[in-house]
Amino acid sequence: MGFVVAASSGWTDPDGVRRPAGEVHGWRPGTNQTVCGLPLSKARLGRYPHVDWADVQPESGRHADGVRRVCPRCAAAARPRRARRPTDFRRP
Repeated sequence: MGFVVAASSGWTDPDGVRRPAGEVHGWRPGTNQTVCGLPLSKARLGRYPHVDWADVQPESGRHADGVRRVCPRCAAAARPRRARRPTDFRRP
């Protein structure tokens, strides 16, 4: 799922590039809400279409310096789903 980021606040790095901070949510460009259903304007979330979802994950992201909280609902939606196990549909 190619999510980018919407965040409650932001900061500017030394190169002058805007980076997300505060609480981050997954967002699909072209929509007006986050993956978890928050409306961007009513929640006053800034859009960061140049920052991928993987880049704001605290454990591995390169732009996670200002991130305080990752929305758990957006994180769950971004996780890859496990392959379904084949089931045996034998009938007696």
